[in-house]
Amino acid sequence: MYLETINSPSDVKKLSMKELDVLSGEIRETLLKKLSAHGGHFGPNFGMVEATIALHYVFNSPTDKIVFDVSHQCYVHKMLTGRKEAFLNPSLYDEVSGYTEPHESEHDFFTIGHTSTSVSLASGLAKGRDLQGGTENIIAVIGDGSLSGGEAFEGLDYAAELGSNFIILVNDNQMSIAENHGGLYRNLQALRESNGTCECNFFRAMGLDYTYVADGNNVEALIKAFEAVKDSRHPIVVHINTLKGKGYAPAERHKETWHYCAPFDSESVLKELAQEEAGVPQTTPTDMPEDYADLTAEYLLRKMQEDPRVVGITSGTPTVMGFTPERRTHAGKQFVDVGIAEEHAVALASGIAAAGGKPVYGVYSTFIQRSYDQLSQDLCINNNPAVILVFWGSLTAMNDVTHTCFFDIPLISNIPNMVYLAPTNKEEYFAMLEWSLRQNEHPVSIRVPANGVIASTEPVDTDYSQLNRYKVSHRGSKVAVLGLGSFFQLGQSVCKLLREKANIDATLINPRYITGTDAALLDSLKANHQLVITLEDGVLDGGFGEMIARYYGATDMKVLNYGAKKEFEDRFDITEFLQKNHLTDIQIAEDIIGIYEDYK
Repeated sequence: MYLETINSPSDVKKLSMKELDVLSGEIRETLLKKLSAHGGHFGPNFGMVEATIALHYVFNSPTDKIVFDVSHQCYVHKMLTGRKEAFLNPSLYDEVSGYTEPHESEHDFFTIGHTSTSVSLASGLAKGRDLQGGTENIIAVIGDGSLSGGEAFEGLDYAAELGSNFIILVNDNQMSIAENHGGLYRNLQALRESNGTCECNFFRAMGLDYTYVADGNNVEALIKAFEAVKDSRHPIVVHINTLKGKGYAPAERHKETWHYCAPFDSESVLKELAQEEAGVPQTTPTDMPEDYADLTAEYLLRKMQEDPRVVGITSGTPTVMGFTPERRTHAGKQFVDVGIAEEHAVALASGIAAAGGKPVYGVYSTFIQRSYDQLSQDLCINNNPAVILVFWGSLTAMNDVTHTCFFDIPLISNIPNMVYLAPTNKEEYFAMLEWSLRQNEHPVSIRVPANGVIASTEPVDTDYSQLNRYKVSHRGSKVAVLGLGSFFQLGQSVCKLLREKANIDATLINPRYITGTDAALLDSLKANHQLVITLEDGVLDGGFGEMIARYYGATDMKVLNYGAKKEFEDRFDITEFLQKNHLTDIQIAEDIIGIYEDYK
Protein backbone atom coordinates (compact mmCIF):
# COMPACT_ATOMS: atom_id res chain seq x y z
CA MET A 1 0.00 0.00 0.00
CA TYR A 2 1.60 3.24 -1.19
CA LEU A 3 -0.31 5.37 1.31
CA GLU A 4 1.40 3.60 4.21
CA THR A 5 4.80 4.74 2.88
CA ILE A 6 3.90 8.42 2.72
CA ASN A 7 5.09 10.39 5.72
CA SER A 8 5.53 13.75 4.01
CA PRO A 9 5.03 15.35 0.60
CA SER A 10 8.58 14.34 -0.35
CA ASP A 11 7.39 10.72 -0.45
CA VAL A 12 4.65 11.64 -2.93
CA LYS A 13 7.27 13.01 -5.32
CA LYS A 14 8.99 9.59 -5.46
CA LEU A 15 6.02 7.87 -7.10
CA SER A 16 5.48 7.35 -10.82
CA MET A 17 2.32 8.48 -12.62
CA LYS A 18 0.97 4.95 -12.51
CA GLU A 19 1.73 4.69 -8.81
CA LEU A 20 0.03 8.03 -8.18
CA ASP A 21 -3.13 6.66 -9.81
CA VAL A 22 -2.95 3.65 -7.49
CA LEU A 23 -2.44 6.00 -4.56
CA SER A 24 -5.63 7.84 -5.55
CA GLY A 25 -7.60 4.62 -5.27
CA GLU A 26 -6.03 3.77 -1.91
CA ILE A 27 -6.91 7.20 -0.57
CA ARG A 28 -10.54 6.83 -1.61
CA GLU A 29 -10.73 3.39 0.01
CA THR A 30 -9.27 4.84 3.20
CA LEU A 31 -11.67 7.79 3.14
CA LEU A 32 -14.63 5.47 2.64
CA LYS A 33 -13.62 3.28 5.57
CA LYS A 34 -13.14 6.21 7.95
CA LEU A 35 -16.11 8.30 6.89
CA SER A 36 -18.53 5.37 6.95
CA ALA A 37 -17.46 4.72 10.55
CA HIS A 38 -16.86 8.28 11.72
CA GLY A 39 -18.74 10.68 9.46
CA GLY A 40 -17.38 13.87 7.92
CA HIS A 41 -17.22 15.84 4.68
CA PHE A 42 -17.53 13.16 2.03
CA GLY A 43 -18.14 14.59 -1.44
CA PRO A 44 -15.61 17.46 -1.33
CA ASN A 45 -12.74 15.18 -0.32
CA PHE A 46 -13.53 12.44 -2.81
CA GLY A 47 -13.53 15.03 -5.60
CA MET A 48 -10.19 16.58 -4.60
CA VAL A 49 -8.03 13.44 -4.33
CA GLU A 50 -6.07 13.86 -7.56
CA ALA A 51 -5.74 17.62 -7.23
CA THR A 52 -4.30 17.33 -3.72
CA ILE A 53 -1.84 14.65 -4.80
CA ALA A 54 -0.74 16.84 -7.72
CA LEU A 55 -0.33 19.88 -5.46
CA HIS A 56 2.03 18.00 -3.18
CA TYR A 57 3.85 16.40 -6.12
CA VAL A 58 4.64 19.77 -7.70
CA PHE A 59 4.92 22.21 -4.83
CA ASN A 60 7.14 22.03 -1.76
CA SER A 61 4.91 22.33 1.30
CA PRO A 62 5.33 23.84 3.85
CA THR A 63 7.80 26.22 2.18
CA ASP A 64 5.25 26.64 -0.57
CA LYS A 65 2.03 27.42 1.25
CA ILE A 66 -1.34 25.87 0.39
CA VAL A 67 -4.43 27.49 1.94
CA PHE A 68 -7.68 25.52 1.71
CA ASP A 69 -10.95 27.43 1.64
CA VAL A 70 -13.50 26.22 4.25
CA SER A 71 -11.33 23.08 4.70
CA HIS A 72 -14.09 20.73 3.54
CA GLN A 73 -11.56 19.19 1.15
CA CYS A 74 -8.46 18.99 3.37
CA TYR A 75 -8.54 15.30 4.43
CA VAL A 76 -6.30 14.15 1.59
CA HIS A 77 -3.88 16.97 2.36
CA LYS A 78 -3.69 15.72 5.93
CA MET A 79 -2.99 12.16 4.78
CA LEU A 80 -0.05 13.33 2.69
CA THR A 81 1.46 15.60 5.34
CA GLY A 82 2.23 13.15 8.10
CA ARG A 83 -1.26 12.50 9.49
CA LYS A 84 -2.25 9.36 7.59
CA GLU A 85 -2.56 7.26 10.77
CA ALA A 86 -5.57 9.34 11.79
CA PHE A 87 -7.26 7.93 8.68
CA LEU A 88 -5.81 4.41 8.63
CA ASN A 89 -6.13 3.56 12.32
CA PRO A 90 -9.69 3.64 13.76
CA SER A 91 -8.38 4.25 17.27
CA LEU A 92 -6.83 7.51 16.02
CA TYR A 93 -9.77 8.82 13.98
CA ASP A 94 -10.37 11.68 16.42
CA GLU A 95 -6.74 12.74 16.54
CA VAL A 96 -7.19 15.28 13.74
CA SER A 97 -9.69 18.02 13.14
CA GLY A 98 -12.02 17.99 10.15
CA TYR A 99 -10.52 21.33 9.14
CA THR A 100 -7.02 22.70 8.65
CA GLU A 101 -5.38 23.24 12.01
CA PRO A 102 -1.93 24.87 12.50
CA HIS A 103 -1.54 23.18 15.88
CA GLU A 104 -1.56 19.81 14.08
CA SER A 105 1.01 20.46 11.38
CA GLU A 106 3.39 22.97 9.88
CA HIS A 107 1.60 22.30 6.59
CA ASP A 108 -1.58 24.03 7.85
CA PHE A 109 -1.50 27.82 8.06
CA PHE A 110 -4.95 28.81 9.31
CA THR A 111 -7.83 27.32 11.24
CA ILE A 112 -10.59 27.63 8.66
CA GLY A 113 -14.18 26.40 8.73
CA HIS A 114 -16.18 29.13 7.03
CA THR A 115 -16.25 29.76 3.32
CA SER A 116 -14.83 32.30 0.87
CA THR A 117 -11.76 33.08 2.97
CA SER A 118 -8.80 31.38 1.30
CA VAL A 119 -8.03 33.97 -1.38
CA SER A 120 -7.93 36.81 1.15
CA LEU A 121 -5.89 34.85 3.68
CA ALA A 122 -3.45 33.53 1.08
CA SER A 123 -3.05 36.96 -0.53
CA GLY A 124 -1.99 38.17 2.92
CA LEU A 125 0.66 35.45 3.01
CA ALA A 126 1.79 36.52 -0.45
CA LYS A 127 2.02 40.17 0.56
CA GLY A 128 3.93 39.24 3.72
CA ARG A 129 6.33 37.17 1.61
CA ASP A 130 6.90 40.06 -0.78
CA LEU A 131 7.59 42.49 2.07
CA GLN A 132 10.31 40.18 3.30
CA GLY A 133 11.79 39.33 -0.09
CA GLY A 134 10.63 35.71 -0.14
CA THR A 135 10.20 33.59 -3.26
CA GLU A 136 7.94 30.71 -2.18
CA ASN A 137 4.72 29.83 -4.01
CA ILE A 138 1.43 30.79 -2.39
CA ILE A 139 -1.59 28.74 -3.42
CA ALA A 140 -5.20 29.46 -2.48
CA VAL A 141 -7.64 26.58 -3.02
CA ILE A 142 -11.27 27.62 -3.36
CA GLY A 143 -14.39 25.81 -4.56
CA ASP A 144 -16.87 27.21 -7.03
CA GLY A 145 -19.53 27.34 -4.31
CA SER A 146 -17.33 29.55 -2.14
CA LEU A 147 -16.87 32.02 -5.00
CA SER A 148 -20.36 33.39 -4.33
CA GLY A 149 -19.24 34.74 -0.95
CA GLY A 150 -18.47 38.44 -0.85
CA GLU A 151 -15.04 37.95 0.70
CA ALA A 152 -14.03 35.80 -2.27
CA PHE A 153 -14.80 38.70 -4.64
CA GLU A 154 -12.86 41.08 -2.42
CA GLY A 155 -9.89 38.72 -2.33
CA LEU A 156 -9.88 38.21 -6.09
CA ASP A 157 -10.14 41.94 -6.63
CA TYR A 158 -7.09 42.52 -4.46
CA ALA A 159 -5.12 39.59 -5.86
CA ALA A 160 -4.61 41.28 -9.19
CA GLU A 161 -2.88 44.12 -7.38
CA LEU A 162 -0.15 41.88 -5.97
CA GLY A 163 1.89 41.71 -9.16
CA SER A 164 3.80 38.70 -7.81
CA ASN A 165 3.49 34.94 -7.41
CA PHE A 166 -0.02 33.99 -6.36
CA ILE A 167 -1.83 30.88 -7.60
CA ILE A 168 -5.57 30.51 -7.13
CA LEU A 169 -6.85 26.97 -7.67
CA VAL A 170 -10.58 27.03 -8.40
CA ASN A 171 -12.09 23.59 -7.77
CA ASP A 172 -15.21 23.66 -9.95
CA ASN A 173 -17.47 20.68 -9.22
CA GLN A 174 -20.65 22.56 -10.14
CA MET A 175 -21.91 22.36 -6.58
CA SER A 176 -21.97 24.33 -3.39
CA ILE A 177 -23.47 22.32 -0.53
CA ALA A 178 -26.55 22.23 -2.70
CA GLU A 179 -26.63 23.46 -6.29
CA ASN A 180 -24.94 26.74 -7.16
CA HIS A 181 -26.96 29.93 -7.57
CA GLY A 182 -26.00 33.24 -9.13
CA GLY A 183 -24.96 34.78 -12.42
CA LEU A 184 -21.28 33.91 -11.88
CA TYR A 185 -22.03 30.26 -12.54
CA ARG A 186 -23.19 30.92 -16.07
CA ASN A 187 -19.69 32.11 -16.83
CA LEU A 188 -18.09 29.10 -15.15
CA GLN A 189 -20.32 26.91 -17.30
CA ALA A 190 -19.32 28.80 -20.44
CA LEU A 191 -15.65 28.38 -19.52
CA ARG A 192 -16.09 24.63 -19.02
CA GLU A 193 -18.01 24.23 -22.28
CA SER A 194 -15.38 26.20 -24.23
CA ASN A 195 -12.45 24.41 -22.58
CA GLY A 196 -11.47 27.67 -20.96
CA THR A 197 -11.42 29.70 -24.17
CA CYS A 198 -14.67 31.64 -23.71
CA GLU A 199 -14.03 35.31 -24.45
CA CYS A 200 -16.13 36.31 -21.46
CA ASN A 201 -13.96 35.27 -18.52
CA PHE A 202 -14.78 36.37 -15.00
CA PHE A 203 -11.24 35.86 -13.74
CA ARG A 204 -9.59 37.76 -16.55
CA ALA A 205 -12.11 40.55 -15.98
CA MET A 206 -10.79 40.72 -12.40
CA GLY A 207 -7.30 41.31 -13.83
CA LEU A 208 -6.00 37.76 -13.32
CA ASP A 209 -4.21 35.41 -15.67
CA TYR A 210 -6.07 32.16 -16.32
CA THR A 211 -5.60 28.53 -17.33
CA TYR A 212 -8.09 25.66 -17.50
CA VAL A 213 -7.86 21.89 -16.81
CA ALA A 214 -10.80 19.99 -18.29
CA ASP A 215 -10.21 16.81 -16.30
CA GLY A 216 -9.55 17.87 -12.77
CA ASN A 217 -9.49 14.23 -11.64
CA ASN A 218 -6.53 13.34 -13.85
CA VAL A 219 -3.28 13.42 -11.88
CA GLU A 220 -1.00 13.73 -14.89
CA ALA A 221 -2.97 16.62 -16.43
CA LEU A 222 -3.01 18.43 -13.09
CA ILE A 223 0.72 17.98 -12.56
CA LYS A 224 1.41 19.49 -15.97
CA ALA A 225 -0.83 22.46 -15.20
CA PHE A 226 0.71 23.08 -11.79
CA GLU A 227 4.25 22.77 -13.12
CA ALA A 228 3.38 25.40 -15.73
CA VAL A 229 2.33 27.95 -13.12
CA LYS A 230 4.86 27.09 -10.41
CA ASP A 231 7.14 30.04 -9.62
CA SER A 232 5.03 32.36 -11.77
CA ARG A 233 5.70 36.03 -11.18
CA HIS A 234 2.11 37.19 -11.40
CA PRO A 235 -1.30 36.10 -10.03
CA ILE A 236 -2.97 33.34 -12.00
CA VAL A 237 -6.13 31.27 -11.70
CA VAL A 238 -6.01 27.53 -12.40
CA HIS A 239 -9.59 26.48 -13.06
CA ILE A 240 -10.13 22.70 -12.75
CA ASN A 241 -13.28 20.75 -13.56
CA THR A 242 -13.83 18.00 -10.98
CA LEU A 243 -16.57 15.57 -9.94
CA LYS A 244 -17.86 15.92 -6.40
CA GLY A 245 -17.96 12.54 -4.70
CA LYS A 246 -15.86 10.90 -7.45
CA GLY A 247 -15.26 7.21 -6.90
CA TYR A 248 -18.32 6.45 -4.82
CA ALA A 249 -21.43 6.07 -6.95
CA PRO A 250 -24.02 7.22 -4.37
CA ALA A 251 -22.04 10.43 -3.75
CA GLU A 252 -21.65 11.06 -7.48
CA ARG A 253 -25.39 10.65 -8.01
CA HIS A 254 -26.65 12.51 -4.93
CA LYS A 255 -24.09 15.26 -4.50
CA GLU A 256 -26.09 17.40 -2.09
CA THR A 257 -26.93 14.53 0.25
CA TRP A 258 -23.32 13.36 0.33
CA HIS A 259 -21.66 16.71 0.95
CA TYR A 260 -21.42 15.65 4.57
CA CYS A 261 -22.29 12.28 6.05
CA ALA A 262 -22.98 10.72 9.40
CA PRO A 263 -21.68 7.17 9.92
CA PHE A 264 -23.29 4.74 7.49
CA ASP A 265 -23.15 1.16 6.19
CA SER A 266 -21.60 1.30 2.72
CA GLU A 267 -23.04 -2.00 1.54
CA SER A 268 -26.55 -0.95 2.46
CA VAL A 269 -26.11 2.39 0.69
CA LEU A 270 -24.85 0.70 -2.47
CA LYS A 271 -27.78 -1.73 -2.34
CA GLU A 272 -30.22 1.16 -2.03
CA LEU A 273 -28.61 2.87 -5.03
CA ALA A 274 -28.90 -0.30 -7.11
CA GLN A 275 -32.57 -0.54 -6.19
CA GLU A 276 -33.08 3.11 -7.03
CA GLU A 277 -31.47 2.69 -10.46
CA ALA A 278 -33.61 -0.39 -11.06
CA GLY A 279 -36.72 1.63 -10.32
CA VAL A 280 -37.57 -0.09 -7.05
CA PRO A 281 -39.64 2.29 -4.89
CA GLN A 282 -37.77 3.37 -1.78
CA THR A 283 -39.62 3.36 1.50
CA THR A 284 -39.32 6.25 3.89
CA PRO A 285 -39.10 5.41 7.59
CA THR A 286 -42.31 6.34 9.39
CA ASP A 287 -40.89 6.33 12.88
CA MET A 288 -38.45 9.23 12.46
CA PRO A 289 -38.61 11.79 15.27
CA GLU A 290 -40.01 15.21 14.48
CA ASP A 291 -37.47 17.77 13.36
CA TYR A 292 -37.77 21.55 13.42
CA ALA A 293 -36.31 21.82 9.93
CA ASP A 294 -39.00 19.60 8.40
CA LEU A 295 -41.76 21.17 10.47
CA THR A 296 -40.64 24.65 9.42
CA ALA A 297 -40.58 23.72 5.74
CA GLU A 298 -44.07 22.23 5.92
CA TYR A 299 -45.35 25.33 7.70
CA LEU A 300 -43.76 27.73 5.22
CA LEU A 301 -45.04 25.80 2.22
CA ARG A 302 -48.56 26.17 3.59
CA LYS A 303 -48.02 29.89 4.15
CA MET A 304 -46.62 30.27 0.63
CA GLN A 305 -49.81 28.75 -0.80
CA GLU A 306 -51.93 31.11 1.29
CA ASP A 307 -49.88 34.24 0.67
CA PRO A 308 -47.77 34.92 -2.46
CA ARG A 309 -45.74 37.49 -0.48
CA VAL A 310 -44.11 34.79 1.68
CA VAL A 311 -40.63 33.82 0.53
CA GLY A 312 -38.07 31.50 2.12
CA ILE A 313 -34.40 32.48 1.87
CA THR A 314 -31.29 30.38 2.36
CA SER A 315 -27.60 31.09 1.89
CA GLY A 316 -26.34 27.81 0.46
CA THR A 317 -27.89 25.54 3.13
CA PRO A 318 -31.51 24.99 2.05
CA THR A 319 -32.06 22.02 4.35
CA VAL A 320 -31.35 24.20 7.38
CA MET A 321 -35.10 24.73 7.38
CA GLY A 322 -36.08 21.52 5.63
CA PHE A 323 -36.20 22.62 2.01
CA THR A 324 -35.19 19.45 0.22
CA PRO A 325 -34.96 19.51 -3.60
CA GLU A 326 -38.59 18.39 -3.83
CA ARG A 327 -39.78 21.12 -1.50
CA ARG A 328 -37.70 23.72 -3.34
CA THR A 329 -39.39 22.71 -6.57
CA HIS A 330 -42.78 22.93 -4.88
CA ALA A 331 -42.05 26.42 -3.56
CA GLY A 332 -40.84 27.67 -6.95
CA LYS A 333 -40.00 31.38 -6.97
CA GLN A 334 -41.09 31.67 -3.34
CA PHE A 335 -37.87 30.02 -2.27
CA VAL A 336 -34.55 31.74 -2.92
CA ASP A 337 -31.06 30.30 -2.49
CA VAL A 338 -28.54 33.14 -2.72
CA GLY A 339 -25.56 30.78 -2.50
CA ILE A 340 -22.92 31.25 0.15
CA ALA A 341 -23.71 34.90 0.75
CA GLU A 342 -25.10 35.47 4.24
CA GLU A 343 -24.59 39.23 4.04
CA HIS A 344 -26.64 39.43 0.86
CA ALA A 345 -29.33 37.18 2.36
CA VAL A 346 -29.96 39.60 5.23
CA ALA A 347 -29.95 42.68 2.99
CA LEU A 348 -32.21 40.91 0.48
CA ALA A 349 -34.65 40.05 3.24
CA SER A 350 -34.68 43.68 4.37
CA GLY A 351 -35.39 44.85 0.83
CA ILE A 352 -38.19 42.32 0.33
CA ALA A 353 -39.77 43.39 3.61
CA ALA A 354 -39.49 47.06 2.63
CA ALA A 355 -41.36 46.23 -0.58
CA GLY A 356 -44.21 44.58 1.32
CA GLY A 357 -43.03 40.98 1.10
CA LYS A 358 -42.79 38.46 3.92
CA PRO A 359 -39.22 37.09 3.88
CA VAL A 360 -38.07 34.29 6.18
CA TYR A 361 -34.31 33.71 6.23
CA GLY A 362 -33.18 30.40 7.76
CA VAL A 363 -29.56 30.18 8.87
CA TYR A 364 -27.36 28.21 11.24
CA SER A 365 -26.18 30.13 14.29
CA THR A 366 -22.52 29.79 13.33
CA PHE A 367 -23.12 31.51 9.98
CA ILE A 368 -25.35 34.41 11.07
CA GLN A 369 -22.30 36.01 12.68
CA ARG A 370 -20.97 36.66 9.18
CA SER A 371 -23.69 39.23 8.59
CA TYR A 372 -23.51 41.48 11.64
CA ASP A 373 -23.16 44.67 9.61
CA GLN A 374 -26.16 43.83 7.45
CA LEU A 375 -28.26 42.96 10.51
CA SER A 376 -27.40 46.32 12.03
CA GLN A 377 -27.20 48.63 9.04
CA ASP A 378 -29.39 47.16 6.33
CA LEU A 379 -32.09 45.58 8.46
CA CYS A 380 -32.43 47.08 11.93
CA ILE A 381 -31.66 50.74 11.26
CA ASN A 382 -34.33 50.56 8.58
CA ASN A 383 -36.61 48.62 10.94
CA ASN A 384 -37.95 46.35 8.20
CA PRO A 385 -40.11 43.40 9.34
CA ALA A 386 -38.04 40.53 8.00
CA VAL A 387 -37.97 37.23 9.89
CA ILE A 388 -34.72 35.40 10.65
CA LEU A 389 -34.77 31.84 11.95
CA VAL A 390 -31.58 30.95 13.79
CA PHE A 391 -31.09 27.18 13.89
CA TRP A 392 -28.79 25.14 16.13
CA GLY A 393 -28.13 28.03 18.50
CA SER A 394 -26.92 25.89 21.35
CA LEU A 395 -23.94 24.63 23.30
CA THR A 396 -25.01 21.16 22.17
CA ALA A 397 -24.86 21.85 18.42
CA MET A 398 -21.73 21.63 16.27
CA ASN A 399 -18.53 21.49 18.28
CA ASP A 400 -15.67 22.28 15.88
CA VAL A 401 -14.09 25.56 16.89
CA THR A 402 -15.06 27.18 13.58
CA HIS A 403 -18.66 26.02 13.86
CA THR A 404 -19.65 26.56 17.49
CA CYS A 405 -23.17 27.95 17.77
CA PHE A 406 -23.26 29.83 21.05
CA PHE A 407 -22.35 33.42 20.18
CA ASP A 408 -25.60 34.50 18.51
CA ILE A 409 -27.37 35.80 21.64
CA PRO A 410 -24.98 38.69 22.34
CA LEU A 411 -24.48 39.29 18.62
CA ILE A 412 -28.15 39.68 17.69
CA SER A 413 -29.81 40.79 20.90
CA ASN A 414 -27.76 43.95 21.32
CA ILE A 415 -28.83 45.50 18.01
CA PRO A 416 -31.53 48.17 18.44
CA ASN A 417 -34.97 47.50 16.90
CA MET A 418 -34.36 43.74 16.71
CA VAL A 419 -36.81 41.50 18.53
CA TYR A 420 -35.07 38.23 19.36
CA LEU A 421 -37.46 35.53 20.56
CA ALA A 422 -36.62 32.29 22.36
CA PRO A 423 -39.42 29.72 22.20
CA THR A 424 -39.31 26.74 24.54
CA ASN A 425 -41.43 24.20 22.66
CA LYS A 426 -43.05 23.43 19.32
CA GLU A 427 -46.32 25.21 19.96
CA GLU A 428 -44.63 28.36 21.17
CA TYR A 429 -42.21 28.36 18.22
CA PHE A 430 -44.94 28.26 15.61
CA ALA A 431 -47.03 30.82 17.47
CA MET A 432 -44.05 33.17 17.42
CA LEU A 433 -43.36 32.44 13.76
CA GLU A 434 -47.00 33.10 12.87
CA TRP A 435 -46.94 36.42 14.74
CA SER A 436 -43.61 37.39 13.17
CA LEU A 437 -45.04 36.98 9.68
CA ARG A 438 -48.25 38.78 10.58
CA GLN A 439 -46.75 41.87 12.22
CA ASN A 440 -45.17 44.80 10.36
CA GLU A 441 -43.46 46.72 13.15
CA HIS A 442 -40.13 44.99 13.81
CA PRO A 443 -37.39 42.83 12.37
CA VAL A 444 -37.75 39.56 14.27
CA SER A 445 -35.29 36.77 14.89
CA ILE A 446 -36.35 33.46 16.42
CA ARG A 447 -33.86 31.17 18.13
CA VAL A 448 -35.29 27.82 17.05
CA PRO A 449 -35.20 25.35 19.99
CA ALA A 450 -32.17 23.12 19.75
CA ASN A 451 -33.03 20.45 22.31
CA GLY A 452 -35.39 18.39 20.18
CA VAL A 453 -39.04 18.91 19.32
CA ILE A 454 -40.90 19.18 22.61
CA ALA A 455 -44.69 19.36 22.53
CA SER A 456 -46.61 21.15 25.24
CA THR A 457 -50.24 21.14 26.31
CA GLU A 458 -49.83 24.52 27.98
CA PRO A 459 -51.62 27.39 26.22
CA VAL A 460 -49.35 29.75 24.30
CA ASP A 461 -49.81 33.38 23.39
CA THR A 462 -50.54 34.28 19.79
CA ASP A 463 -49.64 37.97 20.03
CA TYR A 464 -46.13 39.09 20.98
CA SER A 465 -46.52 42.74 20.03
CA GLN A 466 -46.38 43.87 23.67
CA LEU A 467 -42.63 43.44 23.81
CA ASN A 468 -40.53 42.04 26.63
CA ARG A 469 -43.30 40.44 28.63
CA TYR A 470 -42.02 37.32 30.33
CA LYS A 471 -44.27 34.40 31.21
CA VAL A 472 -44.46 33.00 34.74
CA SER A 473 -44.86 29.24 34.42
CA HIS A 474 -44.95 28.64 38.14
CA ARG A 475 -45.25 31.18 40.95
CA GLY A 476 -43.17 30.44 44.03
CA SER A 477 -41.02 32.53 46.33
CA LYS A 478 -37.46 33.17 47.50
CA VAL A 479 -35.82 31.88 44.30
CA ALA A 480 -36.72 32.71 40.68
CA VAL A 481 -35.34 30.70 37.77
CA LEU A 482 -35.36 32.28 34.29
CA GLY A 483 -34.87 29.48 31.77
CA LEU A 484 -34.30 30.98 28.34
CA GLY A 485 -35.35 29.10 25.23
CA SER A 486 -33.76 25.65 24.99
CA PHE A 487 -32.69 25.94 28.64
CA PHE A 488 -36.25 26.28 29.91
CA GLN A 489 -36.44 22.53 30.39
CA LEU A 490 -33.18 22.71 32.35
CA GLY A 491 -34.93 25.28 34.53
CA GLN A 492 -37.83 22.88 35.05
CA SER A 493 -35.40 20.18 36.13
CA VAL A 494 -33.60 22.56 38.52
CA CYS A 495 -36.89 23.61 40.12
CA LYS A 496 -37.89 19.97 40.55
CA LEU A 497 -34.59 19.21 42.31
CA LEU A 498 -35.03 22.23 44.57
CA ARG A 499 -38.42 20.95 45.71
CA GLU A 500 -37.17 17.42 46.24
CA LYS A 501 -33.87 18.19 47.94
CA ALA A 502 -34.57 21.35 49.93
CA ASN A 503 -38.33 21.98 49.85
CA ILE A 504 -37.71 25.19 47.91
CA ASP A 505 -40.71 26.30 45.87
CA ALA A 506 -38.95 28.31 43.18
CA THR A 507 -40.63 30.60 40.67
CA LEU A 508 -40.08 29.41 37.10
CA ILE A 509 -40.12 32.01 34.32
CA ASN A 510 -40.05 31.66 30.55
CA PRO A 511 -38.50 34.98 29.38
CA ARG A 512 -39.45 34.48 25.71
CA TYR A 513 -37.76 37.78 24.71
CA ILE A 514 -33.96 37.80 24.55
CA THR A 515 -33.80 41.46 23.61
CA GLY A 516 -35.35 43.18 26.59
CA THR A 517 -36.24 43.17 30.29
CA ASP A 518 -39.69 42.83 31.76
CA ALA A 519 -39.31 45.63 34.30
CA ALA A 520 -42.70 45.11 35.93
CA LEU A 521 -42.13 41.41 36.50
CA LEU A 522 -38.52 41.80 37.63
CA ASP A 523 -39.57 44.52 40.06
CA SER A 524 -42.37 42.34 41.45
CA LEU A 525 -39.86 39.64 42.33
CA LYS A 526 -38.19 42.01 44.80
CA ALA A 527 -41.14 41.63 47.18
CA ASN A 528 -40.58 37.98 48.09
CA HIS A 529 -37.45 36.76 46.27
CA GLN A 530 -33.79 37.03 47.27
CA LEU A 531 -32.17 35.10 44.44
CA VAL A 532 -32.63 35.19 40.64
CA ILE A 533 -31.07 32.52 38.44
CA THR A 534 -30.62 32.93 34.66
CA LEU A 535 -30.01 29.98 32.37
CA GLU A 536 -29.01 30.56 28.75
CA ASP A 537 -27.84 28.13 26.10
CA GLY A 538 -24.93 30.26 24.93
CA VAL A 539 -21.95 32.37 25.96
CA LEU A 540 -22.45 34.54 29.06
CA ASP A 541 -20.54 37.67 28.08
CA GLY A 542 -22.92 40.23 26.61
CA GLY A 543 -25.80 37.79 26.92
CA PHE A 544 -29.25 37.59 28.46
CA GLY A 545 -28.14 36.86 32.01
CA GLU A 546 -25.83 39.84 32.19
CA MET A 547 -28.76 42.04 31.13
CA ILE A 548 -30.80 40.76 34.06
CA ALA A 549 -27.86 41.19 36.46
CA ARG A 550 -27.39 44.74 35.24
CA TYR A 551 -31.06 45.47 35.88
CA TYR A 552 -30.78 44.37 39.50
CA GLY A 553 -27.32 45.89 39.98
CA ALA A 554 -28.33 48.67 42.40
CA THR A 555 -30.68 46.47 44.43
CA ASP A 556 -30.24 43.80 47.08
CA MET A 557 -31.29 41.04 44.68
CA LYS A 558 -28.59 38.40 44.20
CA VAL A 559 -28.27 37.16 40.61
CA LEU A 560 -26.46 34.07 39.36
CA ASN A 561 -25.86 33.72 35.62
CA TYR A 562 -25.40 30.28 34.06
CA GLY A 563 -24.05 29.83 30.57
CA ALA A 564 -20.76 29.18 28.81
CA LYS A 565 -17.48 30.99 29.34
CA LYS A 566 -16.21 33.25 26.57
CA GLU A 567 -13.72 30.82 25.05
CA PHE A 568 -13.03 29.18 21.72
CA GLU A 569 -13.74 25.49 22.21
CA ASP A 570 -12.78 22.77 19.75
CA ARG A 571 -14.22 19.26 19.46
CA PHE A 572 -15.38 19.21 23.03
CA ASP A 573 -17.31 16.42 24.72
CA ILE A 574 -20.66 17.97 25.57
CA THR A 575 -21.03 16.15 28.89
CA GLU A 576 -17.60 17.33 30.03
CA PHE A 577 -18.27 20.79 28.62
CA LEU A 578 -21.49 21.21 30.58
CA GLN A 579 -19.80 19.95 33.74
CA LYS A 580 -16.89 22.36 33.27
CA ASN A 581 -19.27 25.28 32.87
CA HIS A 582 -21.39 24.22 35.85
CA LEU A 583 -24.43 23.66 33.67
CA THR A 584 -25.95 20.43 34.96
CA ASP A 585 -29.21 20.53 36.90
CA ILE A 586 -27.55 18.94 39.93
CA GLN A 587 -24.71 21.48 40.01
CA ILE A 588 -27.08 24.43 39.65
CA ALA A 589 -29.49 23.10 42.28
CA GLU A 590 -26.63 22.58 44.74
CA ASP A 591 -25.45 26.16 44.18
CA ILE A 592 -28.93 27.52 44.85
CA ILE A 593 -29.44 25.40 47.95
CA GLY A 594 -26.12 26.58 49.38
CA ILE A 595 -26.98 30.24 48.88
CA TYR A 596 -30.55 29.70 50.14
CA GLU A 597 -29.23 28.21 53.36
CA ASP A 598 -27.04 31.27 53.83
CA TYR A 599 -30.09 33.50 53.60
CA LYS A 600 -31.92 31.41 56.18
